[in-house]
Amino acid sequence: MLVIALDTATTDLVAGIVDGDRVLAQTCVATRAHNERLMPEITGLLQQANVKFADLGAVVVGCGPGPFTGLRVGMATASALGQALGIPVHGVCTHDAVAAELNGDALVVTDARRREVYWARYAKGARVAGPDVCKPADLESPAVDVVSVPEQLAQLLPVDAPSVTYQPPTPAGLVAAADLAAEPEPLVPLYLRRPDAVPPKQAPKSPALP
Repeated sequence: MLVIALDTATTDLVAGIVDGDRVLAQTCVATRAHNERLMPEITGLLQQANVKFADLGAVVVGCGPGPFTGLRVGMATASALGQALGIPVHGVCTHDAVAAELNGDALVVTDARRREVYWARYAKGARVAGPDVCKPADLESPAVDVVSVPEQLAQLLPVDAPSVTYQPPTPAGLVAAADLAAEPEPLVPLYLRRPDAVPPKQAPKSPALP
């Protein structure tokens, strides 16, 4: 079955066409312009793989954790594709997709901005803690074999591991994290914290008004 896999939960725009264990076409672009680039990237991948939208059998999308704007782009696009094509849409935790590409016990960390990080911990590929959000200095973890963390955050983590690298989500990892045989559940974005925007406070009534 041909699956299109998408993730916009990080600064990497990830998309690919996967057929079983084979990745027919994929892209990973560092950008914050997910909204402008996602559909052109998808169209290009379909052409590269020599398949059509009608050939797709399912959609897999990363649901974060991530910022509101980035998640909205990928998840809205996945939902639209599923509805238009009449195919199931499976949501997965982005960190699960990253862990699927790592060996051994792992800690997956991504940038949450505002001097915070999103994290999740895995034992032999299974998530055992998280996802959650905290300041890098507050992240506590037992020993793991590998930490996946953006380079600019690596020195801020009080975590020791034999291997420290950065593994972005991949189309293969997204599909590996999904249960394509199960009935898809509603897509739920993993924001993990309140949005920056807050309702404005009501101004006090002027004493000059009756």
